[in-house]
Formats: sequence, structure tokens, C-alpha cells
Amino acid sequence: MNIIPMPVRVEPLEGSFVLTADSVIVAGPGTLEKAEQLAAFLRPATGFALPMLEESSGVPAIYLMLDDRLKGLGVEGYELEVLSSGVKLRASSLAGLFYAGQSLRQLLPIEIFSDPRVEKVWQVNAVSISDQPRFGWRGVHLDCCRHFMPLEFVFKLLDLMALHKLNTFHWHLTEDQGWRLEIKKYPKLTEVGAWRAQTIIGHGYQTDPKFDGKPHGGFYTQDQARAVVKYAAELHITVVPEIELPGHAQAAIAAYPELGNTGAQLKVGERWGIIEHVLNPNESTMQFLQDVFSEVLEIFPGTYIHVGGDECPKNEWKASPVAQARMQELGLHDEHELQSYFIRRMDAFLTARGRKLIGWDEILEGGLSPNATVHSWRGEEGGIEAARQGHDVVMAPQSHVYFDHYQAADQAREPLAIGGHSPLEKVYGYEPIPAQLSSQEAKHVLGSQAQMWTEYVPTVSHAEYMLFPRLCALCEVLWTPANRKDFVGFSGRLLPHLERLSLKNVNFRPLD
Repeated sequence: MNIIPMPVRVEPLEGSFVLTADSVIVAGPGTLEKAEQLAAFLRPATGFALPMLEESSGVPAIYLMLDDRLKGLGVEGYELEVLSSGVKLRASSLAGLFYAGQSLRQLLPIEIFSDPRVEKVWQVNAVSISDQPRFGWRGVHLDCCRHFMPLEFVFKLLDLMALHKLNTFHWHLTEDQGWRLEIKKYPKLTEVGAWRAQTIIGHGYQTDPKFDGKPHGGFYTQDQARAVVKYAAELHITVVPEIELPGHAQAAIAAYPELGNTGAQLKVGERWGIIEHVLNPNESTMQFLQDVFSEVLEIFPGTYIHVGGDECPKNEWKASPVAQARMQELGLHDEHELQSYFIRRMDAFLTARGRKLIGWDEILEGGLSPNATVHSWRGEEGGIEAARQGHDVVMAPQSHVYFDHYQAADQAREPLAIGGHSPLEKVYGYEPIPAQLSSQEAKHVLGSQAQMWTEYVPTVSHAEYMLFPRLCALCEVLWTPANRKDFVGFSGRLLPHLERLSLKNVNFRPLD
């Protein structure tokens, strides 16, 4: 049973089911949408019509049923039973039925993932599966700012996430090196901020950097972003947009210099690393942020809105009489508290509109905002501290789930990367719940996600190479019970799974 991620319970049975041209899909009450979606997954390779019926006609059938008795499996849990007489997908929710369908796809011959029709006996061994995820936040982060990623790849990544039962797409949309989302009230954010004149060659820490001299940029219109949200929702994926503040904001300041601390006309960032230019704390800047987020909230209906909050240098604030006066006016003791002021203002703004703020673990500095969720990336210490304070946490330590790291110890074998070493087995061995947390504190760990930063990932094929097969390992970390994990077993299931990825034209890194 080469399913990734490994289900909670798998019981092989006698016999098999064969999907044929006569097969139908029987859609129980309320399941027609998922039944049609499953048929759309199965038709290209089989060429079968797979018509929808409301009740069985006696021919081999796939049955979809909503069953409140399965609520104990949670909103994403399901049961899947394959018998010679038919296939039954049961769940208490449409999400559960969807994931049952993803498991069924992986039980079929690998060629089911082919786009052209394939002549094949579409046989599935009989089995009984009961399944539910370990964590509710199973995510992928994609940085589209350092290098712009075409819309087609975003949709492809969503498809691949769904296949691996991942449910959260963290879309990094603003940076020093590019602003990627259309904001109608501030058109210069994309007219100016979405384009840089050139890009540094090689690592960003060079003292004598070289540049490629080639303009780079792009952005997503609001209609395109809405299309992403709609498509993701059909795959039971929530999109979490990230609008960086108060640091990583040079592209915004290049578009609107009044947002900065010096008044100087900046250019959109052309090199990597931590950049000194940050937003000023004036009330006009707060109004700008609220205007931007007002449009963001109209596009992205999910609960969480990411505000970044990481790597914010304080030098400009220390040197700015305006910033210092603002601190005195607000009764703030230092610049860390000034950064926290930004986060608290946005937290209040989002909370009042029924949303939740999430930010990188630097938002702990200067005092954590009351309703914030912490995204722990500098190790797990920030997440541990936040959980102990009663805040929800997404564990994403760079040591294990930063997929811009090298995959081989011999870096010369690999494309240029930011550094580090995160091979497949290390990713698979990650445990998102730190041993230091009590059982009560551990409940605040929502899950984890892969980080795909793109400073050194300029193309779609390179991004796929960095993501896969490590994402296959992480999806099992987040779905499968810890006591069911087994790297040797996973490696055996991964081999045929890579053939599936080949049929989906994924440029995965070959296994060592």
C-alpha cells in the first residue's frame, strides 16, 4: 500500500476491485461536488466517463457518503474500504471525502497520474483504511518576492499539496526585492515596487558583489489572487497571505518614500540579506498598512493573516528624531517595543475584523501581542516560549524545514543554495512537538510547514528540485502518528511515489 502520507490504520483484505468503463460513481446526499472532482481526477488516464448516480445500479461503483458517525475522526478524517463489489469513501465532512479520494488515487496503478489516456487494468487491492491527520496546520510557504513565480506554478504547487494532504499555503507576497500583490489604492506598489533593475549573482554576503544587469519582476492582480484562493479552497487548502512589516519593506518604500525614515528615494532591493530600510512609525504609515490590509482581507477570506515581523533592524529608528519622538509620545522604552507597537496595532486591526495575526518569532521581542500566533523559525525556542504563554504556534525551524538548504553534505554536487544541510532523512525525523512542552502546552502547536525561500531559486524547475522529495517526507511527519513513522518503510513507498511525480512532470531531486 504505497500511500504517502502513511494512513493511521491499514488492513489488507482479500480480493480486488477493478475500475472499468462501466463503473459509475454513486454520490450520496451532499457529496456531488466531491464525486465530480474525484471523477475529474480519474478520467484523463482511464478515459472512462464515470457518470454520477444517486443510487447503485448494480455495476461496479465508487460510493461517496457523508456520515456523522465518523466525527470522531475529525473534520479531515475518513474511512476508505475497497472490496471486489465496490469502493466506499466515508467521512463526516467534504474535506475528509477529498482526502479519501487522494488515498484512492495512490492505491490505483501509478499510471492513473498520466494526462494522456493509458491502456491499463485499473485494479485496486482490497483494503480497509481508517485515517486522520496528526496536525491541523500542514503547510507550504512559497517566497514569490526574491524570484517571481508564475501563476501556473502556484496552481501546480496547490495540486501537489493536495496530493500530499497538505492544507495551508503560506504565500509570501512582499519583500525588499519585490512587492507582488496589486493594491488598488496604492498602484505604485506594483508599478514601481514589483520590479528591480538587477539581481546579485551568488551569495548575498559578498563584500564586492556582482550583479546580472537583468531587470526582474512581476506581480499578481487581485483577480489572479482570488482565482488562487478559489482553486485552493476546492482542494481544501487555505491561503495565508504574508505582507511584511515593519522590516523587509524596501520595495514599498521605493514606491512611496514617505513610508521610510530618511525621505530618500530608494530603489527596489537588488541583493539578499537583512536590509536597514524599514517603515517609519508615523500614523500615516499605520493608515497605509490598514488600507493595504483592508484590500488583502477582501481577497483572502482565511482566518490567518501573516505580517512577517522578522529581521527588522532598528538603526534607522535610533537615528530618526521623528521615530524617537514617536516612542516618547507612546511611552515606549526601546526600539524593540516600537516594533511590538506595529504588531499590536495590526493585531487589533485584524482581530476587530475577525481574523488572527501570525508572525515570525521576532514578534516576541518587545512583548507579544495578545492574540498573535507565533511562527517559530530561529529554532524552536520562540515557539516554546509562546506556547508556554498560551499562544498558538507553527513550528518551522530552519534546521529541518527550510527547503532552501542543501540536500547533500557535499555542496559541490548541488545547485547554489543559501547554506545548511537538510537531507531527506533529517526532514523525516523532525518532531514538531518539543519535548520541553507539557501535554497542555503542546496543544498550542498547530503543526509545521516547509519554507521555500527563493533567493537562490530563480526558476520553477529549481523550486521543484528543492521541494521534492523533501515535501513527501514532511507531509508524513504532519499527518501520520509518530509511532507509525518508519524511514525505511517510507523510503520503500517513496520509490513508486516518485514515478507518480514524474508523470506529473515534477523535477524532483533523485534519491542518493
